[in-house]
Amino acid sequence: METMTTVMVQKNQVIAKQKEKVKKWYIVQEGTVIQRNSYAKIVLGKGAVIGISENDRYLCDYIAAADSVLAVFPYDSPDDLGAAIHGQASMRSTLLGAALNQRQMLLNTYAGFQKLVRQFHSFVENQYSDYSNFCAQYHLEEQSFTRMDNFKPLEMVHKAENWEINNSVSLVNGYLEEYMRLMQKDDGLCIGAIMEASYQTRRVMQGIIEMVEYLRYNQDILLSASQNDIFELYLDLAKRAKGKNYDVKPLMDSMERTAEVIKKLGIYDEKLVEERLGAYHALDLSAQGGTFATPQPSEDSWNEGEEGEQAEDCLLHILNYAGMDEKVTEEMRSLVQKYRELPDMFSTDAETFALRKRITQIFYDTYLKAFMYTVKGAKELTPIVEMFLNFGFMDVQMAGEENANILFDLTEHLSVCRSEHVYTIYEWLKSVYEGRNEPSKNEFDMDYPAYLAEMRKNGKITMEQQKRYMNNRELKVKFEIQNMFMSGNRATYGKLSTFCPILGEYDLINSMDKMLVTAQKLDIALDKIRKVDFSAFYREVVFSDPEKGINREVLMKEVLPDIILMPNAGTRAMMWQETAGVKRDTSARFMFPIFTAVDIDDMMVETVGRYRWEICRKIQGVHWNDIREKSLTAQYCDYLQFYRKNHELSAEAKEKVKNALLRGRNNYREVFVKDYQNWMKYESKGSYRLNKIAREILITYCPFAKQIREELKGNPMYQNALQRFELVNAKTVQRIQGVYDRYQKAGGVITQELVDNLEYYDL
Repeated sequence: METMTTVMVQKNQVIAKQKEKVKKWYIVQEGTVIQRNSYAKIVLGKGAVIGISENDRYLCDYIAAADSVLAVFPYDSPDDLGAAIHGQASMRSTLLGAALNQRQMLLNTYAGFQKLVRQFHSFVENQYSDYSNFCAQYHLEEQSFTRMDNFKPLEMVHKAENWEINNSVSLVNGYLEEYMRLMQKDDGLCIGAIMEASYQTRRVMQGIIEMVEYLRYNQDILLSASQNDIFELYLDLAKRAKGKNYDVKPLMDSMERTAEVIKKLGIYDEKLVEERLGAYHALDLSAQGGTFATPQPSEDSWNEGEEGEQAEDCLLHILNYAGMDEKVTEEMRSLVQKYRELPDMFSTDAETFALRKRITQIFYDTYLKAFMYTVKGAKELTPIVEMFLNFGFMDVQMAGEENANILFDLTEHLSVCRSEHVYTIYEWLKSVYEGRNEPSKNEFDMDYPAYLAEMRKNGKITMEQQKRYMNNRELKVKFEIQNMFMSGNRATYGKLSTFCPILGEYDLINSMDKMLVTAQKLDIALDKIRKVDFSAFYREVVFSDPEKGINREVLMKEVLPDIILMPNAGTRAMMWQETAGVKRDTSARFMFPIFTAVDIDDMMVETVGRYRWEICRKIQGVHWNDIREKSLTAQYCDYLQFYRKNHELSAEAKEKVKNALLRGRNNYREVFVKDYQNWMKYESKGSYRLNKIAREILITYCPFAKQIREELKGNPMYQNALQRFELVNAKTVQRIQGVYDRYQKAGGVITQELVDNLEYYDL
């Protein structure tokens, strides 16, 4: 094991970030560190260990609360603990004590959040019930508040049982010294006790995160920036009741209770609380008399009036917002009504096809205009327009009223569909408009500059126009909508011949919360792949520092894909392009439907399979299928082209290859993707699905992660290939360490990218 090192960190310095790979454990020797996940914060003092409650990736951020000193040692698996504690009595005591004490701290935090979540749910239910009763007592109309229809108590996945909490309390408070003495008598006992507490702590932390996410998702129901909340319901009722000279003291008492709970919960932005409560206290609701106008229903509401009018109101709202021509507006309303009334919406006859085609044209014209109004700040973004821009919603009857209400509520929680690498289509187009991302390639593999060059070449624009259009933000967005968005939306929907871009109830076959594709679900699916195919997103980049002896050193760098959520309820994901531009270290672009009933893990594996093929083609260039330049694609093409003459394949194996080619319509990439799916799902568990040749190619170019390699190294089907892989790996590491040693002697500094490169070979 590498020697333990000591590092000093300054106050507010980030030691480890959520989602980063766990590569080290840090023992706090001096100072304090905050373990944080949103609302959940735990203070780790002297003797605590950062990483002990994690697995493959950090669940939390770890930030120095004061200038601190940390002892650091590499950690990849429980096997590393053996080297850390062997013959080290003080290390045994430190790590075991940290595991037990941090488990108790997290269990205390868990119990606190469990109580908070129960109180929050109970309080909201009671306050809304009281609101309904107050309306009845005052004989005043109850305002529509659809959010309560979907407000349910939290169903925990990662639970801590009462016996676990009681067991930990008894141990820490009464028998800790005796237990630690017993567990430290043997390395096996000590490591087992540490890891047992670690696994339990991790599950408890995951439970805390569930509760934090529940509170984050539902906190707006009580108090929100949009004022679509229970506090506003009471305020509105108090104004109306006061206008009729009713006694509003019971209402005021209830609002004061709500204000008190809002402050005690500690989950709301202080500025928002101050603003909303300040506005409430500024109203003199206690004075006699006074006239308050009864609020009229918002223009964003579809819960009033006849069903047909409801549907038309939303559609009209969107079309008017986009500034569509009156003639086009009437045409679209007529088309949508006609489409709704079709006896078979999935018909592929000429008339229905023409109807869908015209609706699609107007949909995207409307989208571009509405989008440009929002990004230019010309019009205030309303929830209904947000529903249109993010989900493809246009019509209540097509989506279903219940679904429309859920979508309306979702506009306040769109952050669940966003992260550093995950975008809703609206956020993605915004990033293109703002210059944070360049437009994607079109279906002819042409990027925006190449498209303009082609237009000039064909005489459609002049040289001067070409130069001017290069930085025209509106034209870039238009290019992205007309190419990537329109094609990707249709492709991710899955049923090309019956695609209609307006979100329809007939595609929402499950509850919307289960179908919603969130950033968290995508992150989990990606991490599952990285735990098996560890090198999937690594690219070769060049490092050079000629003055210190490095002219050209190839480094491995992980580049995660950008994932764009298409506004449909679809069944397919797409790998749109393998890099964002010419540079190899730019993100690939994947597309997923924003709603799906298909397993996201399966969709992700298939998409990464296509990415694996296409990134190899990109890197190899014209040699992608040249067997003289060995690569994944070249060897697969050679294997599939000449499988009939391959003496290493049995007659049965050759028949399977033949059938695979027939199913893939002789497309070698599609055959590889199916093999990759079997590789990830079955072969990684030692369950054979591939023939000898396919297995050899995949184990060479899509090797399993270290833990899986260890599990399979005794398996005769993998043994020789894995031995070769480990031998090549060891030689590479030896060479790199020699390069680094010479570089340091020449005065070079080992940067994080150099450290990451070396650690890649230990994944």
